[in-house]
Amino acid sequence: MGFKVCFFVILSCLLLAPETTMAQELKRVSIVIEGARRVSETDENFVCATLDWWPHDKCNYEQCPWGYSSVINMDLTRPLLSKAVQAFKPLRIRIGGSLQDQVTYDVGNLKTPCRPFRKMNSGLFGFSKGCLHMKRWDELHSFLTANGAVVTFGLNALSGRHKLRGKAWGGAWDHVNTQDFINYTVSKGYAIDSWEFGNELSGSGVGASVSAELYGKDLIVLRDVINRVYKDSRLAKPKLVAPGGFYERPWYSKLLQISGPGVVDVVTHHMYNLGSGNDPALVKKILDPSFLSKVSETFKDVNQTIQEHGPWASPWVGESGGAYNSGGRHVSDTFIDSFWYLDQLGMSSRHNTKVYCRQTLVGGFYGLLEKNTFVPNPDYYSALLWHRLMGIGVLAVHTDGPPQLRVYAHCSKGRAGVTLLLINLSNQSDFTVSVSNGRKLVMNVESKKKKKSLLDTLKKPFSWIGSKAADGYLNREEYHLTPENRDLRSKTMILNGKPLKPTATGDIPSLEPVIRGVNSPVNVLPLSMAFIVLPNFDASACS
Repeated sequence: MGFKVCFFVILSCLLLAPETTMAQELKRVSIVIEGARRVSETDENFVCATLDWWPHDKCNYEQCPWGYSSVINMDLTRPLLSKAVQAFKPLRIRIGGSLQDQVTYDVGNLKTPCRPFRKMNSGLFGFSKGCLHMKRWDELHSFLTANGAVVTFGLNALSGRHKLRGKAWGGAWDHVNTQDFINYTVSKGYAIDSWEFGNELSGSGVGASVSAELYGKDLIVLRDVINRVYKDSRLAKPKLVAPGGFYERPWYSKLLQISGPGVVDVVTHHMYNLGSGNDPALVKKILDPSFLSKVSETFKDVNQTIQEHGPWASPWVGESGGAYNSGGRHVSDTFIDSFWYLDQLGMSSRHNTKVYCRQTLVGGFYGLLEKNTFVPNPDYYSALLWHRLMGIGVLAVHTDGPPQLRVYAHCSKGRAGVTLLLINLSNQSDFTVSVSNGRKLVMNVESKKKKKSLLDTLKKPFSWIGSKAADGYLNREEYHLTPENRDLRSKTMILNGKPLKPTATGDIPSLEPVIRGVNSPVNVLPLSMAFIVLPNFDASACS
């Protein structure tokens, strides 16, 4: 006699955003999780956030949302900022951005005065070159180390080059200032996880572009610099990351062919699939499952290009903020953005993406933290929950449900079992969802000499309980995310009915689950998200 493994997730209609209509119909959906194999794996520190270089007078659409939130001017002494980073234990932080390729480092025989960025019409992105003082680098690295960050630092890839025509830049890369900076960093004993070369110079480029041939040759030079500087150091040799641009297959393929094996460890690409920050259709795009799914082809193509031309390297999303030009006001910093953000994390991890860097930790409208107070925006808590609950093992999921129900499954982080991420984009339907591992188990003949416990009996027909479960009452954990006051553009996220806000002592609030028995239904609200932790789901791939 065969038995299917299942429990039920009822997506009910108890709470809706003001912009939505009441659910009208009940639909049954089946989900099968393939627990016997991993389709891909992420890095242990998959969730990443960026720090950018923009000065306070960086503006878009007559708004200037950066303030004092960049690498060069952010107040690193604020306790809430430190606590927000510490909560990840650790958080990967990528330092880089549009002005990265105009940064000089105030070390060695610097040929020009060390001056800050200033507005200049003829400069890239409307700014002059800028300089990083080593005193500021000391402060920045001290902050990162004290708070346990894993650091990726973006280096200037335009140094020594000159403009040719249009966006194209040519000439040899001058590596001297970069080498002096890396030497200084090593001499101070500063641990760096990875050095990234250039920002958005690939293909047709954004503000500037460099040919794949030149870029590939320069990566060989940079790899040699890293090898020489770290040769006698006790510090672990960092990875080399490139190119940090928008994916174009011919350019990326040529880059890997020119640089060759043993040079680039990580291939990064950037993602802003929602379009411009002032697009009035941002909300519509975020709630449109067909629009969200389009970008999966990019993740797939990047991974395929690497497998074909550079299988020694791994794919990262080096920067992604949803909407470019600082994000969307009253969208990127509100609850509704988490539909896009969590869906991106789930989708990219399915396609072998090892790291996903969110633009930004602080700065612009898309910051995980508010730029003045450092109070977390809703996406901060989405990122923190993913980081704590979703392990590196990515599992295949099959469903007969509509596209409005987005489902992702990973091995749970740091423990046995599986964690599901359910994203309900529908405001029209309730879903009753059955979940199975896709196996049928044959009931074994019971021995009459040994009395079976209730748990032993349950283990036979319900393999999701798991063969290693301890006798006792079996539970699961639920983390339900909804907006405050039923407002999709609220800046306050609700977890299991409780607002997520810093405590009276200025600490990041605890993220406590609701504990349920495995046989009880899971009620997930329309236009909400939920992490469901199944500690005893039988998935051999997660052993």
